[in-house]
Amino acid sequence: MAFLRLGSKSEAFHREGHSWICTSGLPSDVSINIGEMSFHLHKFPLLSRSGLLSKLIEESSSGDGSSFSLRLNDIPGGAKAFELISKFCYGVKIELTALNVVSIRCAAEYLQMTDDYGDGNLVMQTESFLNEVLGNWADSIRALETCEEVLPYAEELHIVSRCIDSLAMKACADPSLFNWPLPGRVTKRSPENIGLWNGISTATKTQPTGEDWWYEDVSFLSLPLYKRLILAIESRGMRPENIAASVVHYARRYLPLMNRQSSFNDANHVNPGTNISNPSEADQRALLEEIVGLLPNKKGVTSSKFLIKLLRTAMVLHASPSCKENLEKRVGAQLDQALLVDLLIPNMGYSETLYDIDCVQRILDHFMLVEQAAAITTPPCIVEEAQLMNGSDSLTPMTMVATLMDGFLAEVAPDVNFKLPKFEALAATIPDYARPLDDGLYHAIDVYLKAHPWITDLEREQLCRLMNCQKLSLEASTHAAQNERLPLRVIVQVLFFEQLRLRTSISSWFFVSDNLENSQNPDGNIGLLKNDGSYTMNSAQDCATGGQDDVKHRVSELEKECLSMKEELQKLVKTKRSWRNFTRRLGFNKKSHSCCPKGSKPTNLRAPPSSMNRQQNYENIEVVPGSLKVN
Repeated sequence: MAFLRLGSKSEAFHREGHSWICTSGLPSDVSINIGEMSFHLHKFPLLSRSGLLSKLIEESSSGDGSSFSLRLNDIPGGAKAFELISKFCYGVKIELTALNVVSIRCAAEYLQMTDDYGDGNLVMQTESFLNEVLGNWADSIRALETCEEVLPYAEELHIVSRCIDSLAMKACADPSLFNWPLPGRVTKRSPENIGLWNGISTATKTQPTGEDWWYEDVSFLSLPLYKRLILAIESRGMRPENIAASVVHYARRYLPLMNRQSSFNDANHVNPGTNISNPSEADQRALLEEIVGLLPNKKGVTSSKFLIKLLRTAMVLHASPSCKENLEKRVGAQLDQALLVDLLIPNMGYSETLYDIDCVQRILDHFMLVEQAAAITTPPCIVEEAQLMNGSDSLTPMTMVATLMDGFLAEVAPDVNFKLPKFEALAATIPDYARPLDDGLYHAIDVYLKAHPWITDLEREQLCRLMNCQKLSLEASTHAAQNERLPLRVIVQVLFFEQLRLRTSISSWFFVSDNLENSQNPDGNIGLLKNDGSYTMNSAQDCATGGQDDVKHRVSELEKECLSMKEELQKLVKTKRSWRNFTRRLGFNKKSHSCCPKGSKPTNLRAPPSSMNRQQNYENIEVVPGSLKVN
């Protein structure tokens, strides 16, 4: 730490209780009272250095040489600063440091200790040393912290702004280029790691520093000074990522609730060696609202995990509605980066549900607004070259959010107080095209039906309409076909679309098989037809034989799978009186409608759109062991 020694005389003051007495041998003729402290001094040393004291002494002196007293309660720095000023007036040795130069500079200005009252007066001395202090990072931090004690005077003398500008300039530069000392980052080295190279110790070698080297030092500043420093750093072009990281570091230091909600790993971000008293709830609320305002608005610079932690803390501290709305919008703008465990926000209100479903709904609504606005501003016909090269999909954020919401629904579905309209609203907010598969939504619906067995059949069918049976995987379709909690209509739809998918797969395999036979032997050497009708393949066609065998094997497997599904369907049919009554009860067309006269109109199906022809194809499929027959 930088220092400056002034004066040459030895100590001439001693303290007795609340009094400082000059031991020069002459009786004191003026007493200056500051708070509870009294300074018994002499008029001449004070008159020669201070314009204010000269004026006060002249006004208070009676002219008979008797002693008198003055009161200076408004002096910046109080009795501690005046003690050093008194010693300076008497020429006694004092030492200026980064910890006292600000208060002494303000007190010297208050007492009018300019060069008009002696060369090399205290205003000039402190101003010169202050410029030296501002050239060092650590001393600038110390000086800025001491500005809190004399803030109005330091603001008037522009000391605060000078300290902030100095720190902002250094924070935006590389500290290794200027060899600035970084307190708090000194690492202890073991004796065996300390070596000599040509007589020079390697222990003093500068260690590499990252972009976060200044986070810890500025986190000790009060919120008003820290806010001004962050704004100054931002105006100098600091990357938003670094500013956000510093704000996160500051929030973790002064918001205890942030650390209580975090994991054990996140607790390591707070220095265990620092003892910081927990502020009151009102102070934490004010601090949180200021921190939210300091966070950069750029998407992605602040992690969704931290934003959701801030939102939880805001709910606990009863922050303003505008603050909570701001956080919800920030989370919604980057919802695709959130994790499921982060969205499980405990309900702080009087709602019956365990988790705050309404908050997640508002976050999702804002995400949809952002995505819709982005889709409007970006013409669909314009695709960047980089996007084509990287193969990126514009629906990726929407798809990630769809998966996240399906997982969230499955997590909160067991709550018996989770009402069906809220489930439907949350699931229906995600458009159908955002889900490549509906397995996650099916799982959430199944969990909800299991936890709410009392809902009516109409509500079950209404809930299952959220799911597209055509977008279920084979595993999910197999589970749904055996799920007793699903309405029978849904089970039949699942079996129907699965057989339709099976027929499409078989047709595609036959198409591949025909192409393989037609493309054999490109040189024109065709296999010889034997008497039994089989073909003899040339040596050039051996590779095609393996492909045909594989196709036959796959077709055989598909036939077995189709037969198994047919048997499952027949078991369901046996529970009814007849297939005609079964289809009529479910709302499907009768089979006779597929071959009705031209004048008759087929019954309107209640199945999904454009499924009439698929159902007719389904009814015309018949599978027998070892063969596939399509009527």
